[in-house]
Amino acid sequence: MRLWSLSPQLLDSKGLVACWRESLLALNVLQGKTIGYKNHPQLDRFKKQPDPVQSICNYLHTLCDEADKRRYKFNRNKIPMKYIQESIPVTIGQILYEYKFLGEKVLSRTGKWEGKNINKFEGHQAAMITNLVIFYVTDGDVEYWEKVK
Repeated sequence: MRLWSLSPQLLDSKGLVACWRESLLALNVLQGKTIGYKNHPQLDRFKKQPDPVQSICNYLHTLCDEADKRRYKFNRNKIPMKYIQESIPVTIGQILYEYKFLGEKVLSRTGKWEGKNINKFEGHQAAMITNLVIFYVTDGDVEYWEKVK
């Protein structure tokens, strides 16, 4: 399961579709509708929110927004709650880690990566590559829940 902290604009088509499917799975987990994945570390940041289901619904809405821009057919009716503005913290270290990880994945799939040169980002400049609608950047290393490869 990979629930990106990055803006869905950065995801290639396979990445966006996979994130949609995995986020729907996360929704089912947070709603108690599945047995597996209950303790998956990627869910920790959503579980910490006052309303975890609302938080994952907000996340799903941002994915749908990007799918709409690309004219993909994601079924927004699968999201049981309307979008409500909220901010979830994410560390600079996590953003940088995910950005590099995404670049490697896209390169291995397509042979090209059109992302910005990550080495040019320092400190809070990393905020420029996040999904600022849902996440806000804080200082820190890679998140404790990330399984670093």
